[in-house]
Amino acid sequence: MGEPVLVTKGLAKVYGAHRVVDQVDLRLERGRVYGLIGRNGAGKTTLMRVITALARPSAGRVELFDSGADAPRQEDLRRIGTLIESPALHGGMTAAQNLRLHRIMRGIPDPGHVREQELLELVGLADTGRKHAGDFSLGMRQRLGIALALVGDPQLLVLDEPVNGLDPLGVVQVRQLVRELALERGLTVLISSHNLPELFQTATDHIIIDAGRILQTLTHDQLVDRTRSALEITAASPELLVTALREAFGDPEMTVLPDGTVRLVDRADQPEQVLRELVARDVWPTHLAQQGESLESYFLSVVGGSASETTAEHASGEEEGR
Repeated sequence: MGEPVLVTKGLAKVYGAHRVVDQVDLRLERGRVYGLIGRNGAGKTTLMRVITALARPSAGRVELFDSGADAPRQEDLRRIGTLIESPALHGGMTAAQNLRLHRIMRGIPDPGHVREQELLELVGLADTGRKHAGDFSLGMRQRLGIALALVGDPQLLVLDEPVNGLDPLGVVQVRQLVRELALERGLTVLISSHNLPELFQTATDHIIIDAGRILQTLTHDQLVDRTRSALEITAASPELLVTALREAFGDPEMTVLPDGTVRLVDRADQPEQVLRELVARDVWPTHLAQQGESLESYFLSVVGGSASETTAEHASGEEEGR
């Protein structure tokens, strides 16, 4: 395993009788992008607030940067950059002035304003000049919010819905920025979103949360494997079926399920050819169909519910976890 940046054990947050975060165990490693996927009210924002010490946990521990401490220490928290909910911008100031104010408030030196200029260039706002943040587009404000989160040169970046409401260009810009920060600069990024296809293109790891509980944690490759199309084939003799497929296609990528069904990935888009090859070898399938799940259908299979419920929740924009 890689170097741990964040480890939580039995983490919980309770508001009254409502357990918003429930026994969460997480391990985030250096240089990876973790996509936190969940419906409205799943507890994503609350979990992020507890991790970053913006809210006190009701139970459990948060260990940062392999410190051995059960709770975040001040020196550890300084190594975290956060953008949770809307960025705190002064509309009457330019991007550079917002950055400078934020840096000074945090007591971070920057002789010659070199760091400020680097951050503006990094997020694509170096040419905004005298334009006030109040006149920025939503995408520009989000990118400036990320720049503010990076002022202290953090090792862990926590972004809550950074692409929410952005146009396609803004989404692509944020995606490219996040991947650059993780893959080229070694930051660990925890990013939440309702946009499942977008997280699929951004994250190296995926965390599915519902009702405050982590239901599944899987790598990008594992998610690809569980959602890609395959031909599902059954026959009277699974052994003869496997032998015929190997004779026809060499060493195809396939999996034999416990009930004898064969999932053939290599020829998922060629059912007619597969059928001809099997029949030519006197193997007659009793079932042959193309199967596969979309990202949304896989998510729903994990958390339960219907597509219409998820769509309505995604559109509602209501506050998380309360």
